[in-house]
Amino acid sequence: MYTVYAIRSLTRNYIYVGMTSDLDERLQRHNAGYEQTTKPYRPFELIYKEEVESRIEARNREKYFKSGVGKDFLKKLIQT
Repeated sequence: MYTVYAIRSLTRNYIYVGMTSDLDERLQRHNAGYEQTTKPYRPFELIYKEEVESRIEARNREKYFKSGVGKDFLKKLIQT
């Protein structure tokens, strides 16, 4: 089981989309600054998560949320 997730920076206008098999541990790593990509944007809050069966499905969903249409969907979640 994999989780596709989106987190948003609480200090800057930044949304990160990723996938993992252990969401709690991954979120801790983002907020602790262990991930180079997200380190300058800490702290984060989880804004979306979706569980899928396979890594291939997770990667496809991750690609969708990184696309223009997917980013628009995530931005609408923040605005409501």
